[in-house]
Amino acid sequence: MNNLSRKPVVIVGPTASGKSSVAMAVAQAESTTTSQVHIVAVDAMQVYRDMNIGTAKPTKQDQALVPHHCIDLVDSHDRFTVAEFKKSASVSLDEIDKQNGRALLVAGTGLYLTAVIDELVLPGEFLDIRATLEEEPDTTKLFARLAELDSVAAEKIEQSNRRRIVRALEVCIGSGRPFSSFGPGTNAYPENGIVQIGLRWSRERLAQRVADRVYAMIEEGFVDEVAELRESKHGLSRTAAQALGYKELLLHLDGKLSLDQAIADTITHTRQFAVRQERWFRRDPRIKWVSISEDPVGEIVPIIAKHLR
Repeated sequence: MNNLSRKPVVIVGPTASGKSSVAMAVAQAESTTTSQVHIVAVDAMQVYRDMNIGTAKPTKQDQALVPHHCIDLVDSHDRFTVAEFKKSASVSLDEIDKQNGRALLVAGTGLYLTAVIDELVLPGEFLDIRATLEEEPDTTKLFARLAELDSVAAEKIEQSNRRRIVRALEVCIGSGRPFSSFGPGTNAYPENGIVQIGLRWSRERLAQRVADRVYAMIEEGFVDEVAELRESKHGLSRTAAQALGYKELLLHLDGKLSLDQAIADTITHTRQFAVRQERWFRRDPRIKWVSISEDPVGEIVPIIAKHLR
């Protein structure tokens, strides 16, 4: 990141806030014959092939108009880590820089973004230990154990965030060091010279946008997409199967939820996720927030374009 001749510009915001449409508008408006704008997707689910509708992945048409990076990196049955994403994003940024291009990062996954722009130090993996920890069904007990081994890490992790609790415990036990000892972590916000612009909606308007998008996904064939993945040879990885919408529609296809209930649950869980996304990004004092009232493209594109020039 430090060796790039041009720093990337970052768009952040919760799901359904309009990040992708803004990025496409900026990229098309600001690309020239000598310096093209490239979009780098910073999204934990868009890395999976064949998970297109439910992840709001850029369409083939959009990808033909503007170069996109860090999507379709692995099959949906494969494991994929933050460290692997960091490596892929770094390679993409180097390639864009060599082409005299400009990188526009579109970020919905806060941890992935931090790993890239702040060069987060990532401890190794200890898969056997993780497997043992996952056998414990009670997340509260896992959190209590983490509090004993690493109280500093426990203070920074929500007690309901099972994935992060297991990861922190895995590192504590496997490395013999507190998870919190691996660098300043995600609560450090060093000056990195990177402009970050955040899209902010009222809670009510964002909730409606979430619902509208879920219904649109259903119309586009989301149920069929999940059905095909479910019937594929290898199925979905554990992480992919927990993706918003996919988890609920898998339950529907297994006969455990009606379609109406699966859709309602997807809307509820996506709204809750959007709140968590906002909470993560709001901790970062470097983000410049822009309130959107109606049209994210018309209201924010000029601001981002200015920073890309």
